[in-house]
Amino acid sequence: MNNLQKTLLKLKKEKRKAISVFLTAGYPNIKTTEKLILQIEKYANIIELGIPFSDPIADGPTIQYSSQKALENKINLEKCLSIVKNIRRKTSIPIVLMGYFNPVFNYDLKKFFYASMKAGVDGIIIPDIPYEESLQITKLAKKYNIAFIPIVALTSGINRAVKISKTSTGFIYVTAITGITGARSELSKELIPFLKLLKNKTNKHLLVGFGISKPEHLKELKNYCDGFIIGSAIINKIKNKESVTNFLKYLTKTL
Repeated sequence: MNNLQKTLLKLKKEKRKAISVFLTAGYPNIKTTEKLILQIEKYANIIELGIPFSDPIADGPTIQYSSQKALENKINLEKCLSIVKNIRRKTSIPIVLMGYFNPVFNYDLKKFFYASMKAGVDGIIIPDIPYEESLQITKLAKKYNIAFIPIVALTSGINRAVKISKTSTGFIYVTAITGITGARSELSKELIPFLKLLKNKTNKHLLVGFGISKPEHLKELKNYCDGFIIGSAIINKIKNKESVTNFLKYLTKTL
């Protein structure tokens, strides 16, 4: 059992909701990314570190922007792993890498998982890998003790969602909206019924992301999931040079 899995079990036992915060690695620069992780760990339980990619199909304008700026700063997969390695000297907070398949494949799958393990990565999300093609990834993740985190969309349908959930060795990333990432004022009306159904059919941890940006979202959903992933709203704060920690305190006040 790795650090992410232990953290999720501990939070569930204590009846607390997991807070996972997304940062784009190297945005606005490596130093700031590392500084933010250390600041955020007081208010979050998990860090999701995005690997910049030129064609992030699941991401909206906010994360696309941060990814492009990171690429302009010459951030690559090797440097993302270096960030994790550097941070591991200062904190044990679980770190999940979120990366599209192309950079991971080009790096070499075995090399990627081995290097991730050595750096101190606890989990992996690859949003453009369909369930039918995930076997090699899940095998390597298991071999190197890295939790595999699948994404379940509202459009998946409950039967497919249950199949996908069986591949999870960390948590299940449930999208709160249909479409791409981005802070939203309203979440899908289909979300709570979907979460109720899925929660009855799996004992895996359900974390909700895509669009989570207001305390009202957490208050509305906290009885139907195990935690939340906050991404675009955080990137907006960084972009506008506003306090990320103050925002997290405000956002989580209803928990």
